[in-house]
Amino acid sequence: MKYAIIIPDGAADEPLKELNGQTPLEAAHTPNMDAIARAGRIGTVRTVPQGFESGSDVATMCLLGYDPAVYHTGRAPLEAAAQRIPLSPTDWVFRCNLVTVVDGIMKDHSAGGISNAEAQRLIGDLSRHLRLPGFEFHCGVSYRNLLVYRGHEEFNVTTKPPHEIPDEPISKWLPKGKGSEILRDIMDRSRELFSHHDINGARIDTGHNPASQVWLWGQGHAPNMPTFNERFGVGSACMITGVDLLRGLAVLLGWEVKEVDGMTSFHDTNYAGQGVATATALDQYDLVFSHIEAPDEASHQADYKTKVASIEAIDKHVVGPVLEKLKTYPEWRILVMPDHPTNIATRKHGYAPTLFAMAGTRVNSAFQRPYTEAAAKASDLHIEKGHELMEYFLGSGNR
Repeated sequence: MKYAIIIPDGAADEPLKELNGQTPLEAAHTPNMDAIARAGRIGTVRTVPQGFESGSDVATMCLLGYDPAVYHTGRAPLEAAAQRIPLSPTDWVFRCNLVTVVDGIMKDHSAGGISNAEAQRLIGDLSRHLRLPGFEFHCGVSYRNLLVYRGHEEFNVTTKPPHEIPDEPISKWLPKGKGSEILRDIMDRSRELFSHHDINGARIDTGHNPASQVWLWGQGHAPNMPTFNERFGVGSACMITGVDLLRGLAVLLGWEVKEVDGMTSFHDTNYAGQGVATATALDQYDLVFSHIEAPDEASHQADYKTKVASIEAIDKHVVGPVLEKLKTYPEWRILVMPDHPTNIATRKHGYAPTLFAMAGTRVNSAFQRPYTEAAAKASDLHIEKGHELMEYFLGSGNR
């Protein structure tokens, strides 16, 4: 059996007046996703359990078959795994976003999608400027960086993802609790340094959002998870993604990680290259997981046109070639689903169940429905505990 899982991150949404009452998925031309939904099963799944923030760390862990209540220790440790940063059980890891704050208001969680080279300069200069014992800055992809603490300080803090507070005063959401004064001091000192940095001067001159400061959140210790093979008995698997968070999950699951030239987390990504790489990898692996971040980033920018375009590109350049490749094998299955909704209207992740569709060997169609949120809600297939979806997908496909 060959398995393909394709994740158009944040593609699910609510109806928009700008799209005449349609969701981006309904407005997009998606013949391949529609074919999967009509040939197999479509339904909803809750990937963000009650009590958790809606984010790709929780939602992706859940859809991969791991209960966040058991295995989730924070978002930042997953990204540390992607960078192969060694962690002791007592080390702390924090996500360290480069953000744009204007007059105390969170304007952009990604500092305008800042480039890797610019981010590395800023983070490197901040590390040298602060010289804090026990703290290490690690550059990631674009605005996504990490701060590791190895020491005796105890943290019992509450933090907030910056993408969840667009256009809100940051004063409401600064770190709180034991150790928070250290984190707030780092954020304050980054603001002082970045206010006169030549990188930001150049960004402002060219009409881009500056990186006005770092924002610390997503803290945690290293998780302890069984491999995917130990849990589900699937021998070989690989992950294709432009995001460190997903790479980290792959490392912890014992999967290989494949890189694609030109792959980013935005709409400028190499969709066609990712589609070819995903289809080709099926010859080598039992399961291939392909994640595309672009719809989520478009949602956070309230850019419905780009969100629709990204969904169409995923359908054409990733889902289509992968579906055709799968049909050359005697037995196969495909699953297409956003990890969570990301709503244009709020620029935030949603908490509603997301839609999924699967097709292939021994997955029998119950109703002929397109790949839309409304069709999924009208289905008789609704999985409340999201971590049970993977076993269902890998198993008979019947419920």
